[in-house]
Amino acid sequence: MIDEFKSEAIIKKVGGRFKLTALVQKRLGELLRGSRPLIENTEGKTMLEIVVQEIMQDKIAIDDGLTTEATKNTEKN
Repeated sequence: MIDEFKSEAIIKKVGGRFKLTALVQKRLGELLRGSRPLIENTEGKTMLEIVVQEIMQDKIAIDDGLTTEATKNTEKN
């Protein structure tokens, strides 16, 4: 099993086990349909390991719908 799944860090990063499962499932589907990995050095890694690394490196996240243009502009200032 992947070590990151044993830790609570990845669960907290995504916002819960359900959200983590949904994100992993969605991204695995994208990779299976031909999307390119968003991380470097994927040689010898399974697709699941690639997805986990993408999450841990903040390359992908759940779109919770809370980030709006107003929020983005506020964060810049």
